[in-house]
Amino acid sequence: MNSFLLIIVFLHLCWVSLSLSAETVCIESERETLLKLKHHLIDPSNRLSSWNASLNPNCCHWYGVLCNNITSHVAELHLRTPSPLYYESLFEYFYEEAWEEYTRRAFTGEINPCLVDLKHLNYLDFSYNLFQIPFPSFITTMTSLTHLNLSNAGFVGNIPPHIGNLSNLLYLDLSDAANGIIPSLIGNLSNLLHLELTGYYYENVDWLSSLSKLCYLHLSNTRSIPSFLGSMTTLTHLDLSDNGFMGYIPSQIGNLSNLAYLDLGYVVDGTISSQIGNLSNLLYLDLQSYYSFIGNYDWLSSLSKLEYLGLGGANLSQSFQLLHTLQLLSSLKHLHLSECTLPRYNQPSFVNFSSLLTLELSYISYHSTISFIPKWVFGLKKLVSLFIYRNYFEGPIPDGLRNLTLLENLDLNENSLSSSIPHWLFGFLSHLKFLDLSYNNFQGVIPDDLGNATSLITLYMLHNQLEGLIPTSLGKMASLVKLDLSHNKLEGPIPTSLGNVTSLVALDLSDNQLSGNLTLDYYGSNVDGEHPKSLGKLSSLKILMLSSNQLGGNPFKSLGSLSKLSYLHIDDNHFQGVVDESHVENLTSLKVFYASGNKLTLKVGRHWHPTFQLTRLDMSSWQLGPNFPSWIHSQNELQYLVMSNTGILDYIPHYFWEACYSLEYLNLSNNHIHGKIENSLSNPISVWTVDLSSNHLHGKLPFFSSQVARLDLSSNSFSSMNDFLCCKKIEEFNLYNLNLASNNLSGKIPDCWIKWPNLINVNLQSNHFVGNIPLSMGSLAWLQFLNIRNNSLSGIFPTAMKKKNNLISLDIGENNLSGTIPAWIGEKLPRIKILRLRSNNFSGHIPNGICDMIFLQDFDLAQNSLSGNIPNCLNNISTMLQKNKSTDLIITIDDSRLTAISIFIWTKGRALLYNSILGLVTNVDLSDNNLSGEIPRELTYLDGLIYLNLSGNQLSGQIPPSIGNMRLLESIDLSRNQLSGKIPPTISNLSFLNNLDLSHNHLEGEIPTGTQIQSFEASDFVGNNLCGPPLPINCSSNQQIPYIDNSETENGGHGVNWFFVSFTVGFIVGFWIVIAPLLIYRSWRYAYFSFLDNVCYKVRSYW
Repeated sequence: MNSFLLIIVFLHLCWVSLSLSAETVCIESERETLLKLKHHLIDPSNRLSSWNASLNPNCCHWYGVLCNNITSHVAELHLRTPSPLYYESLFEYFYEEAWEEYTRRAFTGEINPCLVDLKHLNYLDFSYNLFQIPFPSFITTMTSLTHLNLSNAGFVGNIPPHIGNLSNLLYLDLSDAANGIIPSLIGNLSNLLHLELTGYYYENVDWLSSLSKLCYLHLSNTRSIPSFLGSMTTLTHLDLSDNGFMGYIPSQIGNLSNLAYLDLGYVVDGTISSQIGNLSNLLYLDLQSYYSFIGNYDWLSSLSKLEYLGLGGANLSQSFQLLHTLQLLSSLKHLHLSECTLPRYNQPSFVNFSSLLTLELSYISYHSTISFIPKWVFGLKKLVSLFIYRNYFEGPIPDGLRNLTLLENLDLNENSLSSSIPHWLFGFLSHLKFLDLSYNNFQGVIPDDLGNATSLITLYMLHNQLEGLIPTSLGKMASLVKLDLSHNKLEGPIPTSLGNVTSLVALDLSDNQLSGNLTLDYYGSNVDGEHPKSLGKLSSLKILMLSSNQLGGNPFKSLGSLSKLSYLHIDDNHFQGVVDESHVENLTSLKVFYASGNKLTLKVGRHWHPTFQLTRLDMSSWQLGPNFPSWIHSQNELQYLVMSNTGILDYIPHYFWEACYSLEYLNLSNNHIHGKIENSLSNPISVWTVDLSSNHLHGKLPFFSSQVARLDLSSNSFSSMNDFLCCKKIEEFNLYNLNLASNNLSGKIPDCWIKWPNLINVNLQSNHFVGNIPLSMGSLAWLQFLNIRNNSLSGIFPTAMKKKNNLISLDIGENNLSGTIPAWIGEKLPRIKILRLRSNNFSGHIPNGICDMIFLQDFDLAQNSLSGNIPNCLNNISTMLQKNKSTDLIITIDDSRLTAISIFIWTKGRALLYNSILGLVTNVDLSDNNLSGEIPRELTYLDGLIYLNLSGNQLSGQIPPSIGNMRLLESIDLSRNQLSGKIPPTISNLSFLNNLDLSHNHLEGEIPTGTQIQSFEASDFVGNNLCGPPLPINCSSNQQIPYIDNSETENGGHGVNWFFVSFTVGFIVGFWIVIAPLLIYRSWRYAYFSFLDNVCYKVRSYW
C-alpha cells in the first residue's frame, strides 16, 4: 500500500515538472478578449505594442499579462501607470517633466466589458490612469478576482454597491478611484486582508466592523475615528492620516496589540491617548498634526520596538523630560519633530540615541527665542540624515557638526546662519550626498575644499551673500546631479572645469554677477595634460539657468550641443550675436526657453521647422522681424509665448490664431504690428491672457471668447468697441482685466457692461469718449480699478459708483464732469486708495465724507472750481500716517504683478509716473481751485504724506508751525495764495524736501536757515515780503524790506518782476546803440567788418 502511494506521488510530481517545463501558451478566446480590450483603450505611448496576434500570438508574453503556469488561463493584468511624486526639495521642473511623461503614458479611452470573459482573472490593476469615464460597473461581476486596484484611475460617479459581491477579494484599493460615495456593502467582503479607501468622505463606517480578517486598513476623511476599531485585533497596519476629524483619538486603539504600523498624522485637535503605549509591537508611529498636546509622555517608553516616531506639530512645551524618555527607545532610528513647540529650559547637552539615523528638527518653536542649534544634536554620531531647516538659527555653522562624520543628508536651509562656509564641512563630512545651505546669510567665497565632497549628488547654496569666483574644484565632483548657486554675488567667468561634471542634470547660476563668454573652444589651462571640458560637454544636462548675470557672447556656440536640455533660462544677460538654424538643431528636447533682455538676432529660413516642441517661450528684445516668425506655426504645444519688442513690422497671419489653441499667455506688445485683427480671425480668440499693446493695430476691436481673462490692447489705433462690448453671441464674459487705453475709441461708452460681471480692472483712459459714464457700470460688482481719465466725458459724478464698495482706484480726471462731489462718496467707497478727479468742472465744497476714506493714498482734486474750507478731518486718513503707511511697493490687480497700477503725480509743473513703488506714495493735491480759509492744523498730522500741493487757491492765515512734523514730505507747493505771517522755523526739519514753492503770498520776515531751504531757487520765495538766502535781500541791513503788492496775483497772475523788466529794456537799448550806427553809416559798417576779417585771418594764421 505504501509503495502504491509513493508511485502516485512520484507520477504527480513528474506531471507537475513537465507542466512547468513546457511553455505556457495562452488560450485563443482569452487572446481575442485582450485584443478587444486594447481596441477600446487609448495608449498614447504604445505600451501595448506587444499585444499583436500576428507578431506574437502567445498573449502570456504580452505586456502586463500573466498566465497561470498550469492552466494557461490569463490570471493577472498589470496595467498601472506609475505617477510621479512631488518632493519640495527637488527642482520643480523635474516634477513637471515627470508629470508630462506620466500624462503621455497613462491609459485613457474605455474599458471594454468583454473583460468579464476572463473567467479566471484573479488580479486586476488599472490604477493611476486618466480614464475620465463612469466607474465600470461590470467589474462587480468578476467574482474570480482576489486582487483589485483601481486607485486614481480617473473614474467619475459612484462606486456601484454590487462591489460587495466580489466575495473572494483579499486586496481592494479604491483610493480616489471615483468621486462618489463608498457603498456600505463593502462590509460583505469578509475575506478582505487589505483595504485602502482614501479620498472619500464617510457618513458612516460601521460596516468596517464586519471585516474580521483585515490586516491592512487605510482610510481618510472620516468624521471621527470609530471606537470599534479597537476590536479589529487582526490589524497590523492602520493608516488614518489626513482625516481632518475633530475630537480625540479613542483609547480603544490601544487594544490593537498586533499593530506594527500606525499613522494618525494631522489630527486637527485633541490630546494624544496614552493607551497607544500598549502597542508593544509598533515599529512605525506617526502622530504629526497641526496642533496636538502631549502632556503625559511616559507611555512612549514602553514602545521598545519603535523604529520611526513622528511628533510633528505637537505641543511639547511641558514635556521637559521628553528627550530623556526617548533615550529608552533603543530601536529608534528615525525621529521627526518638525513644527513642534519644545520647552525653553532643560535642553540637555547630550542624549544617548544609540540607533538614531534620521533627525528632523525643522520649523521648531520655543516659548522663548533660541537662536542656536541644540548642542545635544552634535553627539548623535550615527546620524545619516539631519534636517534643521526653517528655524532661523543664527551664527556660523557650529563646529560640533564635524562630529557627525556619517552624515549623508544635511539640510540647513532657511535659517539665519552667517559668516563664511567652513572649510572642514567638505573634509570631515566626506559622505555627504545632499547638502542644502540655501536662504541663509553666508558670506565670503565658496571654499575650494568643496571639490573634496566627491559623494555629493545635490548641492543648494541659493539666496546667500556669497561672492568671488566659482571654485574650479567643482570639476572634481563627479557624482553631482543638481547644483544651485543662484541669488548670490558670485562673479567672474563660469569655470570651464565645470564641464567635467558630466553627471549634472540641473544647474542654476542665475541672479549673480557672472561675466565672460560661453564658448565651446575656451579651455583655459591644462589639468593633468587634458583639456577641461566646457558647458557644451554636459551631455546629461536637462535644466540650465543663467538668468540675470552679465554673461556675453553667443551662448549657442557652446550650448547648442546639449541634446537633453529641456529648460533653458538665459534672460537678462549681455548675450549678443546671430543665432541660426545650426546653433539650435541639436536642442531636440527643449521645452522651456526664456531668453529675453539680450541683444540676439534670429536668422532662419522662411520654411524652417525647429527640431524641438516648446511649451514656454520668451524672446523679448530679440530681433525677430521684420516679418512675423512663420516657424511659430510649428510650435503647437505652446502655452506661454512672449515676443515683445522684437522688431516685427508685419501683420498677424491667419494661421497664427488657428495654431495657438493651446496658448494660455500671449504677449506681442511693443512691436510695429499693423492691420485689422478681425480680418485674420475665423473664430474668437480664446487665449487666457492677451497683450497686444503698443502696436499699430486698427479697425474694430476683435471678438474674444468667454475664456479670455486678461486683455491689453492699449496704445493702438482701434476705433470701435460697440460690437466687442455688446457681443450678442456670448451672454457673459469671464474677463477680469481690460485695458483699452490710448486708442482712437470715440462716441459714447457702450452701455453693455452687464455682460462683463467679473471685471476687476477697466482702463479706458486717453481716448475720445463723450457723454455720461454708463449706468450699467454699476453692475460690475467686483470692480476695483477704474480709469477713464483724459477723455471728454460730461455730466455729474457717476452715480453708478454708489455700488462700488470694492473700488480701490478711481481716476476720472481730465474730463468735463461738473456738479458737486457727492456727500456719499466716503460711505460708498470705503476701500478707495486712489481718488483722482483733477481737471474737471466740479464745484461746491469738498465733502467731509472724504475723511471716511481711511485707506486713501492719492487724493487729487486739482484744477476744478471747488470752494469753501479744506476739511479739518483729513487726519482720519490713517494710511497717510507714518505708523500705518503701506509697505506694499506695488498696488496690483488680483495679486498679479502683470497688471500693476500706475498713476501720474504733478509736482513743480511736471507729471511723474509711479508704478513700481506706487504703494509707498502718498499725495494730496487740491491746487488751482477756489478754496479759502486757513490751512487746517489737522492736515499737518499726516506725517506719512510725501506730496502736498495747495497752490492756486485763496487760502489765508499762517502756515501751521506743526508742518515740521510732516517729516516725509518731499514736495510742498503753497504758492499763489494769501498766506501771511512768517515761515515757521520748523520747516527746516523736513530733511527729505526737494521741492518747496511759497511764492506769491503775503509772507514776511527772514527765511528760516537750513541745508534744504537755502538750496532752493529764489523764484520759490518771490512775491512775498521775505529776506535772506536764497533771496538777494539782506535781512541784517537797516533798510526796510520793500513790500510787494500781491493784489494783482490773487486770481492766478504772477505780478511784475521789475528786475527782468529792467534787464530786458537795458538789453534792447544796448543792442540798438551798437547796431543802429552800422545800419545808418556805410563807412562804419565797412570798418567794422574789415576789423572782423583781420581778426579771423590772424586766428587762422596762428593755428
